[in-house]
Amino acid sequence: MAGEAIVAEELTYWYGKLVAVDHISFNVAEGEILGFLGPNGAGKTTTVKMLTGQLKPKAGKATLLGMDVAQDVEKVQAEMGVCFEETNLYEQMSAIENLRLFARLFDIQPFDGYALLKRVGLAGREKKRVETYSKGMKQRLMVARSMVNRARVLFLDEPTAGLDPTSSEAIRNIILEERERGATIFLTTHDMMEADKLSDRVAFMDQGKIVTFDTPHNLKQQYGKRALKAKVSTGSGELEDREVILDTPETPNAIHELFSQEKVVTIHSEEATLEDIFISITGRGLQG
Repeated sequence: MAGEAIVAEELTYWYGKLVAVDHISFNVAEGEILGFLGPNGAGKTTTVKMLTGQLKPKAGKATLLGMDVAQDVEKVQAEMGVCFEETNLYEQMSAIENLRLFARLFDIQPFDGYALLKRVGLAGREKKRVETYSKGMKQRLMVARSMVNRARVLFLDEPTAGLDPTSSEAIRNIILEERERGATIFLTTHDMMEADKLSDRVAFMDQGKIVTFDTPHNLKQQYGKRALKAKVSTGSGELEDREVILDTPETPNAIHELFSQEKVVTIHSEEATLEDIFISITGRGLQG
């Protein structure tokens, strides 16, 4: 049975009179992907900084792999990999030099940086200076750097930001591969489809508090509604939208009437998105 990789107990931080993180508690199991979601200013970044040892909690406690993050910073950081949204690479160095530098810092020998760069789609660009890289290429290098030490816990902040669809899918596959080898993934993202696709559980944070914490499936069952969305052709040839709510006693008759009385052009099923659920719980969007 998997243990707990991350445990937050009444974790709290404030800046002056502003309480950024307000007594939050949660846990993440080993080998689990947690989607950590919320609008800008919700307290996500401050939480991550406490979990990674960059900030010491004003109150409460953060534990990573059984170690107190505030008390054992160096030991904890040796077991984690971090990919920030803002790149902090050595731009005058090549990609392979960036990775080799971090491998030396972690005392990893031998180290195959070329294989790691190939995994993130940078094969053939290994010796190019990072300053010549596009935003998307830098982001992929950041992801590669976070995996240098084969971390047991990965903190990924918007790992697919600025990437084209193909590169984004490649990074998502890498995240799933990392989970397969047993790594725990703490994923912050504004891409709700990405969070839904990757996360075992999601935490919604708003105004410094965690307002809900569950699997995407359970949240959809609790807060969402399933529906059939149809486009029908009117007598004048125009298209109009129709909706039939599923899972109610009236659903069978409603579907029968739709097909018997309307000229259905297209139809598909639809369920609530994580964005819909967040708005339902907090009254505002994740980008707000």
